[in-house]
Amino acid sequence: VVVTATFAQQANVAELPNESLTKGYSDMSATPSFMPSSSAAAPAAIWSDDCSSASTWIFTNTSTLGFDWGIEMDPNATPAGGALTPMASASAANGFMFISSDANGGPDGDGTTIECEFTNASPIDLSAYPNVQLTFEHNFRWWNDTRIVRISGDNGATWTDVDEITNNAGYTYPNQSSDNPHMSTYDISSVAGGQSQVLVQFYYNDHDIWAWYWAVDDIAISELPDNNIVSSEEVMGGWWIAYQAVGGLGQDYTYYPMTQATAVPYTFESVVRNGGVATQEVIMNAVVLDASQTPVYMGTSNTITLAAAEQDTFAVTTTFSPSATGTYIVAMWSEADSLGAGITMTYTDTVVKVTTVTDYIYGKDQDTPDGAWRVSRNTGGFEVASAFDIYANENLFSIDAHIADYSIPGAKIYALLYEYDPAGDPVYLDQSDDYTITTNDVANGWVNIPFLNTQSLFAGSTYVVAIGGYQHPTDTAGVSLSGLGVSVQYLFDMDDVYAAGQPTWYTISDIPMIRMNFDPETAWIPIAVNDVKNSQFNVYPNPTNGVFNVEFDAATTYEISVNNILGQTVYSATINSMSTTIDLTAFDKGVYTIKMKNDLVTLTEKVIVE
Repeated sequence: VVVTATFAQQANVAELPNESLTKGYSDMSATPSFMPSSSAAAPAAIWSDDCSSASTWIFTNTSTLGFDWGIEMDPNATPAGGALTPMASASAANGFMFISSDANGGPDGDGTTIECEFTNASPIDLSAYPNVQLTFEHNFRWWNDTRIVRISGDNGATWTDVDEITNNAGYTYPNQSSDNPHMSTYDISSVAGGQSQVLVQFYYNDHDIWAWYWAVDDIAISELPDNNIVSSEEVMGGWWIAYQAVGGLGQDYTYYPMTQATAVPYTFESVVRNGGVATQEVIMNAVVLDASQTPVYMGTSNTITLAAAEQDTFAVTTTFSPSATGTYIVAMWSEADSLGAGITMTYTDTVVKVTTVTDYIYGKDQDTPDGAWRVSRNTGGFEVASAFDIYANENLFSIDAHIADYSIPGAKIYALLYEYDPAGDPVYLDQSDDYTITTNDVANGWVNIPFLNTQSLFAGSTYVVAIGGYQHPTDTAGVSLSGLGVSVQYLFDMDDVYAAGQPTWYTISDIPMIRMNFDPETAWIPIAVNDVKNSQFNVYPNPTNGVFNVEFDAATTYEISVNNILGQTVYSATINSMSTTIDLTAFDKGVYTIKMKNDLVTLTEKVIVE
C-alpha cells in the first residue's frame, strides 16, 4: 500500500493549513518529482555525492540568525515524526544535509530569519553529456518556508531555478508533507547539458516564521535515458477527470458503501510524464483483485503520444463496479512503446491501493494512525473535518472517529454535519450531543457518536463531517490522522488560535480518521429513566483472545449482535439472563462492535480481539 503520512506540529504556533487543491487536468510542472521506472536499470551517475562530508560543499547564508545547512548523522533528527522519521534515504546512516527552522528558529516576525544554501564546491564537467538529469532523495514538511533547487552551467555566474518546491505563499506539491524519502528527478539538459562548469544549489528560507525543516541526501547527475515514463498522482476515485461528469470531488475512498459504489463505480486515473529522450506512445493499466487475489477487473486507457518531458492525464476507459462487499486490491501502472510498433519498451512502477466495499461505513483514511490533531487544548477548541461525496441518497445516523491515544478520559467532543460549499466555508447543518471520552475509548481508539436525529443526505451533494472539542486547561482530546492524498479535509479554528481576529476555516493535507456511518443500529435511542439500572453492563476481558463475557446488573431480555469493522454481523442471539459468553475465535483479529437492544434502549460497546 502506497501511503505517506505526517504528524501535525505541536507548539504555540502549530499545524498550518494548506492550499486549496487544484482539480481537473494536472498543472504540475514539466519536470516534476517522480519515482524512477522499475523497468529500466538506473543510469550510471556522471557525478554523485552521498552528503557524508561537508568538505565537498560550500555553505552560505544571508540571514540574521546565521544558521547554515549541515551534515546530520542521526536519521531521527527530522522533527515531524510519523512516517517522516527517521529519514529513510538510501545512505541516511552515513549522513545527510539538514536544515531545521523547527530547532533553530527564533520568535516569529522579529526580523530574525534563516536563509541559507549549500552548493557543490567543485564544478561538474558535463561537456560530453548533452542530455542530463539531476536526482536526489529528500524529506520535508512545509509551513511557510521556501525550498528551491537551482542549477548553474557557468560556475555560478547565472542561476536557473529548476523547481520551487515550496514557497511562503503555498507549495506546488500535492501535500504539506513529502514522501520518505521523496525521489526527485529533473531534466536539466537546457541549463547544464554540454556545460563544463555545472553547480547544484539547494536554497532554504523560513521567512522569519516558525517553520519546519528540509533533509536532502544522495544527490546525483546522470544521462537521461532514451526510454522512460513516470506515473504519479494515481487515483481510483476520478479526481482528475471523471468528477467533471459525475459531480462531487472524485476522492479516493478506502471504505466505500455498496450503495455509493453502485451509483459511481471506481475510476482509475494518473498523471504520466515522458522522462526519456525519445517520443513514446503511452497507455495506463488498472487491475483489481479480490481478497483471494483473484482478478475481478482489468482495464486500460486510450493511447496518448508524449514527446520528451511532456505529460498528460490518463484515465482508464472503463470503471469497476464491485459485486460484493469486501476488500479489493487495486494495481495501477503505465507502459510505453517508444518504437510505435506495438513493442512494449518501458513500464512505470506499479502503485497498489487497498479499498473495502462496506455495507454502512464511508471512509477515506488508511485505518492505521500515523499522527493526530488536537481538537481540545488549553489554547482553544478546534474542529477537524473531512468531505464526502454522496452519489446515492443515504441516511446518516452517526460518526465514527478514532480517538488519539493522548486524549484525557472525561474530555468532551462532539460530531457535526456540514454541507460542502466550493465557493466558501462549509454550511452548518447539525450537531450531536457532547460525547465524554472514556478510558476504554482511549485504549480502543474508535468511538461512535450518534446524531439526535437521522440526517438525510442527498445524491449529487457533498457533505463535511467533523469532530469538535472545547478549550480546556487539562482535558486534551485529539482525533487520529491516517494518510495523505487527493482529497479535501478541513480545520476550523474556533477560538482564534491562529487566525487574525476571527474563527477561521482552513484546509489540511492529512486525512482525519472520521467516517460516516449509515447503519440504523447506531441511531440515538434515549434511555428511559426506569431502565437506567438495567442499562449497566460490563464486557470482559477486553482486549480478548476471542472469548469474552457480557454481564448485566439485572436479568433483561436483549437482542445481542456483534458486527465487524465492515458492519457485517458475525454473531447474534437473544438473551434473558444476567450474563452470556461470546466466542469470536473463528473470526479475524480486530475491533468489533457489540450491540444490545430491547424496546427501551440500545447499548453499544467495542471489543478488541487480539
